[in-house]
Amino acid sequence: MFRCDLIIRNATLFDGTGAPRLQADIAVRGERIEAVGELGDMAAARELDATGLAVAPGFIDAHTHDDRLLLSEPCPRCKLSQGVTTVIAGNCGVSLAPLRRARRPPPPLDLLGDESWWRFASVGEYADTLDREPPAVNAMLLVGHTTLRVGAMGDDLDRAATDAEIAAMQAALKAALAEGGIGLSTGLYYPPAIKAPTEEVVALAEVAAAAGGIYVTHMRDEGRGVQDSIAETLRIGREAGLPAIISHHKCVGPENFGRSRATLAQIEAGAAGQHVGLDVYPYAAASTVLLPKRLRPDIPVMVTWSVPHPEMTGRMIDAVAREWGVPVTEAAERLLPAGAIYFQMDEADVQRIIAHPRSMIGSDGLPHDAHPHPRLWGTFPRVLGHYARELGIVAMEDAVRKMTSLPAAEFGIADRGTVRPGAYADLVLFDAATVKDSATFERPTEPAAGIVETWVNGRSVWRDGAATGERPGRLLRRGAGQD
Repeated sequence: MFRCDLIIRNATLFDGTGAPRLQADIAVRGERIEAVGELGDMAAARELDATGLAVAPGFIDAHTHDDRLLLSEPCPRCKLSQGVTTVIAGNCGVSLAPLRRARRPPPPLDLLGDESWWRFASVGEYADTLDREPPAVNAMLLVGHTTLRVGAMGDDLDRAATDAEIAAMQAALKAALAEGGIGLSTGLYYPPAIKAPTEEVVALAEVAAAAGGIYVTHMRDEGRGVQDSIAETLRIGREAGLPAIISHHKCVGPENFGRSRATLAQIEAGAAGQHVGLDVYPYAAASTVLLPKRLRPDIPVMVTWSVPHPEMTGRMIDAVAREWGVPVTEAAERLLPAGAIYFQMDEADVQRIIAHPRSMIGSDGLPHDAHPHPRLWGTFPRVLGHYARELGIVAMEDAVRKMTSLPAAEFGIADRGTVRPGAYADLVLFDAATVKDSATFERPTEPAAGIVETWVNGRSVWRDGAATGERPGRLLRRGAGQD
């Protein structure tokens, strides 16, 4: 009888810790890694010669909006084709649970879909659905502040919550965390949450802290007020007594290009007295819902979806306005509900943030956009191929660390993020010499090059350029390897 189910032989191993690469064999038995090293005396049901290829821990996508994707496409090609094995969902204050909704939710909640998808009154209901219909990837769930606000306040969101509404949100959050949520996320930038004062967020973050959770935020301002927003984030984490993570850190608008020098120094200073982290995606363009009042003539915008005008998907909004013979703002209003890509960051800032030791990699992909930002399909291979191999912004070993052991530590994911005996066998086999993103702003759904095979919990989920159909993923809790 074979001792192991799989042995990957002669691989170049990036173990996830940032240590120098080395040559090794990796043996897998069941869901876990059995041994790492020279394993010539071991045999397995499947033996794979990885000469010339690299093995790393499966990539952890630190920032996703995959709440619905886990249900609608349980074998998500946009993840598996990049070597992603675990996703952190529920970001930017937007989580599919706990909220049952009879009509279309306000943006940005509608990034996850219309009212037909808002059917989970509790995180427990959502978790039960994942248990019955497991996805191919593992998942962790943040609980969205905006979701809680809509649940407690309806559509009357252009104000601070009352004490009674805060108490209702606290109760809903406490239940959600007990049922599988790992912390609180906010999207203070967006209209449904922008009127929430810091004190409202602290009151909820205290509930997350009591449950051993974390605080993750799309900050109130990433432009002129970015440093004030960092100060607010640090205050929330400090007053509530929990780790704070800044989502998709960036400096928006030409007048703020170069400010990452100051923001990263501010984050580093804050980290001397409290736990603070950040994630980043490797592009100088953002993507979210279309917000007509925030359009600027010096920031090009591409339409990613539009309910009333789907024919304008993939078009630049100034071209749409010219075709209709109206001002850009009026064109944007006609397109609503809609989504957009905003070309609003400086590449030097992107590189500086990627290189920072605390930054994790997160795609922030929007899987339900008709013409998505290429980060949905290209983020992880782009960091490996473009920023590590081609530009040398980070060593490939450190790039892998930012995708594996660092997010595992930040989100409390036990026994994942490193290749070592006893860890879960979430693995990716790739060609370090050729791995690279293929998705572009014009052709955003092209699978990356160089990802050979992906395993989740010891089972192959991506092989020969296609999903295998295996669905071994599970909902992960903070501090635990499995549910």
